[in-house]
Amino acid sequence: MTEASSSGHTSPPTLPRVRLVDVARESGLSKTTVSAALNGTGRLSPAVREKAIATARRMGYRPNATARQLRAGRARLIGYVVGEFAETPWTFLESPYFAKLTGATAATALRRGYAVVLLPAGSLQDEWADLPLDAVVVADPVADDRIVEELLAARIPVFSDRSVAGRPGAHWVDVDAAAAVREALDHLAEQGARRPALVQPDSTTRFHTGVLAAYRHWCAAHGLPERVVRAEAAGNGPVVRAVETALAGPGPGGRGGSAGGRPDALLVVAEASPPLILDAARRHGYRVPGDLLLVCVSEDVTATHTEPPVTTLSLRPEEVAKAGVELLVGVLEQGLAESAGVLVPTRLDVRGSSLRRPRD
Repeated sequence: MTEASSSGHTSPPTLPRVRLVDVARESGLSKTTVSAALNGTGRLSPAVREKAIATARRMGYRPNATARQLRAGRARLIGYVVGEFAETPWTFLESPYFAKLTGATAATALRRGYAVVLLPAGSLQDEWADLPLDAVVVADPVADDRIVEELLAARIPVFSDRSVAGRPGAHWVDVDAAAAVREALDHLAEQGARRPALVQPDSTTRFHTGVLAAYRHWCAAHGLPERVVRAEAAGNGPVVRAVETALAGPGPGGRGGSAGGRPDALLVVAEASPPLILDAARRHGYRVPGDLLLVCVSEDVTATHTEPPVTTLSLRPEEVAKAGVELLVGVLEQGLAESAGVLVPTRLDVRGSSLRRPRD
């Protein structure tokens, strides 16, 4: 007598796995016909195909994943890592941008028959070397990211931003940081801004270095002073402190002086809660948009519920994810040659925080 039976408890019997031949027998179709119906192949009538699919669903049939992998030569697993968060590898899901990017990547991949495996930033090769990864998405890698080098050396395809352009085995999807910054700053200038300040992360990603270069180029072209403040770390606290530093200066509620005078516009690229940024401006005596025009790079839906609603520059993470997965599937399954990559346009959603004048 087993220990389980002596205590009056028995383990539930393991149900036998439903096989393809079982579905064929139940539906009255051949095994070949059922296989073709479930795989979307063969010349079958809609009625026959639907009968096979409905029977398989009702019986709880699942294809043998191991057999399919052996036939296809792929495990259908995609690694996913956010390079920018190496010091705090799992906190990226607290970011509205990365939460949307990650969710859309996983959902789009699953629709194409792939599962996503989350890897921590700063991973060592021995942490992923035994995983049968078909490819790895490296979102926002920092300069000289070691995981990119190790993946390419292991002959694993890498999908990332334009920092990997031209490298064998690497493919990219990106946004045009320079165009996005120009659009936001041109909008602020149209609304009367003459001293726009920039708040951005202390980061070496391609996007953030591109933002800084575009901001400096725009200020030089318009003969306007620069005011750049870097957030020491990700998260609401460090970014709000950086915003307060940018706003400190002569003027309402200001203390001390700053080069070029107090800002009359703020472009916040470091991600933080828009309501908290508005609160920081008010604590320093600024009226938005009367004294200060505000644009935030943000995917946070709270931006539409503030008073005034906050103008946001969206990097469109869902579209970036969809374009990236489609490129990945094309490379893995159709043998597409390395392309020039995919550029996804950003979107400026203008709201009350940056409007002093009616738009044309």
